[in-house]
Amino acid sequence: MVVMKKIKLFLVYLISFIYLEILFKILMHNNILNINLINLLIYLVFISLIFSIISTLWKNIKLNKMFFYLIFSLITIWFGVEYVVKGYFGFYVSLSALQIADQVGSFALVGLLEILKRIVGIIFILLPLILTIIFRKYIDFDQVDFKRNVGYFCISLFIFLLFSISLNIKKEKLNSAYYLYHDVNNVTLNIDTFGLIHAMNIDLKREIFGFQEKIINDNPLNDNQDEPSAIVYDYNNLDIDFNSLLDSESNSKIKQIHSYMANDTGTLQNEYTGIFKDKNLILFMAESFNEIAVREDLTPTLYKLVNGGFSFKNFYTPTIYSTIGGEFQELTGLYAESTGILSKFRSGNISFPQGIANKFKEINYNTYAYHNNTYTFQNRNKYLKSLGFDNFLACGNGLEKRINCNVWPRSDVEMIDTTINDYINDEHFMVFYATVSGHSGYGWNENAQARKHKEEFLQYNLGYSEKISGYLASQMELDQALALLIQKLEENGKLDDTVIALVGDHNPYVLDLDEINEASTFAREEVITRNKSNFILWNNKMDTIDITKVGSQIDVIPTIYNTFGINYDSRLFMGKDILSTEGGLAIFADSSWVSDKGMYYAKSNKFIKTTDEELDDEYIKNINKIVNSKINLSKLIIENNYYSKVFK
Repeated sequence: MVVMKKIKLFLVYLISFIYLEILFKILMHNNILNINLINLLIYLVFISLIFSIISTLWKNIKLNKMFFYLIFSLITIWFGVEYVVKGYFGFYVSLSALQIADQVGSFALVGLLEILKRIVGIIFILLPLILTIIFRKYIDFDQVDFKRNVGYFCISLFIFLLFSISLNIKKEKLNSAYYLYHDVNNVTLNIDTFGLIHAMNIDLKREIFGFQEKIINDNPLNDNQDEPSAIVYDYNNLDIDFNSLLDSESNSKIKQIHSYMANDTGTLQNEYTGIFKDKNLILFMAESFNEIAVREDLTPTLYKLVNGGFSFKNFYTPTIYSTIGGEFQELTGLYAESTGILSKFRSGNISFPQGIANKFKEINYNTYAYHNNTYTFQNRNKYLKSLGFDNFLACGNGLEKRINCNVWPRSDVEMIDTTINDYINDEHFMVFYATVSGHSGYGWNENAQARKHKEEFLQYNLGYSEKISGYLASQMELDQALALLIQKLEENGKLDDTVIALVGDHNPYVLDLDEINEASTFAREEVITRNKSNFILWNNKMDTIDITKVGSQIDVIPTIYNTFGINYDSRLFMGKDILSTEGGLAIFADSSWVSDKGMYYAKSNKFIKTTDEELDDEYIKNINKIVNSKINLSKLIIENNYYSKVFK
């Protein structure tokens, strides 16, 4: 009788890991050639050796099996989680992102449906685990003797040395493996470059031991020398002596921030400074709002607001950690980087003396905030208070007595109609609305607001597929809410003295790119142009002013402060007044970016010029440095509660 030789655990790990990495690339529609294959294979050999040593340490075969299946199951589950979350929410999960997991968990039913939609891919992910269970008797779980394990360990160290050497291949290239491994923390690029297993280990290491990125103090975007010679403008800065703060500070991380601020000149005031002084402000964060929803036929009010007032032609709403990321960027002027600052923001324990409600209260405005979802969702009841909103109403703390909170999603029209009387008679008011009518999913049976406008939408005979039709129909609810708001303001004599501002939290990421492009006026791609959108900054009495400079969510608050003539310090925001002379910049989840001179795709290291100006690699390198500095500074500011140190 022939006895079949058992397969070594090392080979089981290695073959399975290679299969999972290739499969994951295919499932995520990524080009397998984009990954650094040398680094990937060397690392998978290394980690397979380490895991096989751990799984054969014991005389008890059951114990060895337990370690093997524990390791194998955790890695398999992680592949599945990344596949579903990235496919639905549009971002990869880092360990720190688990701190905002309630955003995912609150939509458990939707999550189940998303898993079912991807069941074929999940089965393929589970396949190696299933096969190891079925054919477990053909796998060698026997203990390896001590000398052989020492030998395996030495081999693994040698292989890791090879990996370290391989990192130096083309190390000077932008976003090279060396650069990602040593200088910057970017989960998206790490997964695309090193593979999911290695990126997970990098993330675990940095979560345990911390990681400090480099910050540069010069800013090539600062172009203040172009100010008009006829008028000398002051800077939008407060009287803060960052050099004195630097000299008296012992904390190295806070010193880094002080040093950056001391070397930043800030942004200049301009011809639009104070154009809205003493007017009221109603600011919206509109759920999943995107420019594809702006149509003269379907959404005439949005069309009027987008094409009136300040008309921003190159504005983006980068999708970073879904709603909480977009809201964080809009309300703080900081970048929602991916290592846990959102959980600290949500705690409500971060000081925001320059928070929008705090600043408007300084000039004797009454401030209000409303949301037609649950008031505790993402701890909105906590972080809005830290920004200065003392009057916050949502479903669960009073709004349910005014609107129907038993449908999903709730009506923006009802929210406007039942809240406007709270502030309409105030001498000065500043109001923040976080809408929800445009929330996914977009099937006629999934979205109550899409269903509400279905009949009206279908009269236009656009011939779109169901999901994009449902999305556009849901945005008709937002449009009618804005129309009602304008009507009420006019009836009460407040329209001319009120500014309406609106920005989306993210693009409608549950729509496939093909569905997005059904309604788009140009062909979009996944990384940058999918996120192209609008920023509404409108007053009934102003003429249309076209703004071609690039902007994004983090520029909203500085732009509002400048136009309202509010005293603030522009150095303390990573976003900048879009109307200033400083060059525009929009940063995306994988550190790709758009400037006034072109688009840079971090994954492919590709730059597309949008100007006739001659640009060299040094320009791209400098902007990449600025991008990484802004990301890291945003993290340091929140993690160290920096504003409380400045405004003692």
